[in-house]
Amino acid sequence: MILNIKFDYTFICKAILKEQLDALNLSYTLKTMGEIEFMKKPTPEQKEQLSLALNKYGIEILEDPQYVLVQRIKDEITLLLNDPDASRKYTVSNYLSEKLEYSYSHLSTVFSETTHSSIENFIILKKIDVAKHLIIHKNLTLTEIAYRLNYSSVAHLSSQFKKTTGLTPSAFQRIIKKRKAKGNMV
Repeated sequence: MILNIKFDYTFICKAILKEQLDALNLSYTLKTMGEIEFMKKPTPEQKEQLSLALNKYGIEILEDPQYVLVQRIKDEITLLLNDPDASRKYTVSNYLSEKLEYSYSHLSTVFSETTHSSIENFIILKKIDVAKHLIIHKNLTLTEIAYRLNYSSVAHLSSQFKKTTGLTPSAFQRIIKKRKAKGNMV
C-alpha cells in the first residue's frame, strides 16, 4: 500500500525548533526563517545539546558570518518568490539590500565567494522549483505562472525551465498529468 502525503517544510522546521528549544527550557522567539532570538544567551552546554538535537533532523547551527549571510539571502529570496505582489513590486537587488541592510554588491560578492555561484543563478533555480510546485499542486496556466514569477513572457519561463530541467513546462505538465491519472503522484 502506498500512502501519499503533502507537507510544509517551513511548518515542519518551526515545529522541530520549538520542540527542541522547549525541551531545553530556553526562552526564545522564532524570528524570520532561519533565525532564533534568545531572551537569555544559552550556555555552551545548552548550545551543544541543541546542536546535537537539531542535527538529527538535518538542521545545522551556522557559526560563520558569511554562511549566515548567505542563508539569509537564500531565505529572503524564497520569501520574495513566494509573494507574487512583492516580486512584482521590487527588483531583487533593491529587495535584498533593503531587507538585509547591505549593498547588493556586497551581498553578491559574499554569496559568490561562499557558494561559487551567483545570486542570479540561485534565483533562476528557485523560480524553476516554484514553477514545478505550481504545476504539480495548483491549477494555473503557464501564463499565470510566468506572471506570478515575474517573467517577461511564457517564452522566457519556458526557456529557463528547459535549460534547467531538460523539459519544457508543457512536457513537464503532461508527465505530471499522466502520473496523477495513474495515482503515482505525491
